[in-house]
Amino acid sequence: MTVETSGAVSPDDPDWDPDEHVRFARYRRAFDEVAPPDAAALIAQVLTDPDKGMANSAVCEYLDRRAAELLTGPAYPAWRLEMTGPVGVDDFSTQRLNEWTLLRAMTLNEPWDAENLLAASNWLQLRTAEKSSATTVLEVLAESGRTRRIRNIAGSRLSTAQRSMPAGPEH
Repeated sequence: MTVETSGAVSPDDPDWDPDEHVRFARYRRAFDEVAPPDAAALIAQVLTDPDKGMANSAVCEYLDRRAAELLTGPAYPAWRLEMTGPVGVDDFSTQRLNEWTLLRAMTLNEPWDAENLLAASNWLQLRTAEKSSATTVLEVLAESGRTRRIRNIAGSRLSTAQRSMPAGPEH
């Protein structure tokens, strides 16, 4: 599958394979090889697959990889804007892109809303609890994370972070 292939993915396509596992593998290869300027078109095409769960899984795998590469760099905002259109047809992919943007804000110590973090998926809460070193983020998740596992991980990492903080001035 290449971006040059036009139109929606359907049984009418000469390259169609009825096995969704074969199509998923084909999508993964296409995302591995896609040039960044062609990614939006490929996403739009993949999201026309009749198996919505498989299609958004392939798209989210690409979004996860690319967002992780760009997360703290200056290219992320433009990339996010470019992805917004094609993923807009799929709620799951849209949520994942929005969660990466929230993760970016927390990582770069930009303004973010605790309610958005608490409304986020288990995926984002767990990833954040495991990787963030920001005490404010860990406090929110330790107190109100969605699952006990998230709360425990955040609480443990918060305790470690607080122990490693320099003591304040003595009076």
